[in-house]
Amino acid sequence: MYIPHSYKNENIEEVKSFLEQNSFGILVNQVDGKPWATHIPLELDTDENGKDILVSHISKANPQWKAFENQKEVLCIFNGPHSYISSSWYKEEEVPTWNYIAVHVYGSIKILSEIEVLASMHKLVDKYEKGSKEPISIDNLSAKTMRQIKGVVGFKIEIKEIQAAYKLSQGRSEDHPKIIDELEKNIDTGSTIIAKEMKK
Repeated sequence: MYIPHSYKNENIEEVKSFLEQNSFGILVNQVDGKPWATHIPLELDTDENGKDILVSHISKANPQWKAFENQKEVLCIFNGPHSYISSSWYKEEEVPTWNYIAVHVYGSIKILSEIEVLASMHKLVDKYEKGSKEPISIDNLSAKTMRQIKGVVGFKIEIKEIQAAYKLSQGRSEDHPKIIDELEKNIDTGSTIIAKEMKK
């Protein structure tokens, strides 16, 4: 993606933390010569060699997976907080804009075995059940329910490149206090998170 130099975040640990906290992404590849996208959780993990990977699964009814073997590269898009920035918050006249955080991950994709899919599902469910009052575990689900695993295709993506855009009014440092103040007045969650990111 196009990222002006001042918006590029090359702090890999910060970006990996973002991916862990904003794991619901968009998997993009080509199906029959057309762009195809699926909205799914894409979990950051490491493989047996310690390399960073993304792991997920999609329905076998989704034709996207049939193109995986012929794809040299896929794209995963992760959207973070964003907020409209009014130019009325600036000291000098200018056009309004938008602040946001977005990460693109490029990599090669490989289909997982059923055993590997089950292991990834354990991790996925355990991660998101932590905050539940009565957390469930895949271990406690019936064999009948778990037969649904045969209806999905699991995969891992070996990460080749990460592009991270953190557009936080970097070119308007003199206006930061006013922008942050206005964002903090907004009840929108994205606005308050963007304000926190700007303070960093």
